[in-house]
Amino acid sequence: MTGMVDGADFRTDRMRQAAELGYATATDLADWLVREADIPFREAHHITGAAVKLAESKGAALDELSLEELQTIDARIDDRVYKALSVEASVAARNSYGGTAPEQVRAQIAQARKMLEMDT
Repeated sequence: MTGMVDGADFRTDRMRQAAELGYATATDLADWLVREADIPFREAHHITGAAVKLAESKGAALDELSLEELQTIDARIDDRVYKALSVEASVAARNSYGGTAPEQVRAQIAQARKMLEMDT
């Protein structure tokens, strides 16, 4: 395992591109529609599907769609949606124990180092 990790080359630019074009933030859009626009989830799911379809047709990430494009899908979408659509916002939103938020990741690293007696 050590040899594999030591020789690994992480292409963070490609990882980001895959995350953005994989529409990983679609769930964040649906959650935002429910939470901020007071839209029932079944309707938010449909709206999100239409947004993903539009983004796919343009070869764009969800957060690259203009507000006007999003509003053609549903007029209740406003510019606050962009706070939820970026990959960074999606990662940061998972701030529960073991989540992907940076502070959670740092806590897990610290715990692993302590278990491995690697305290610094």
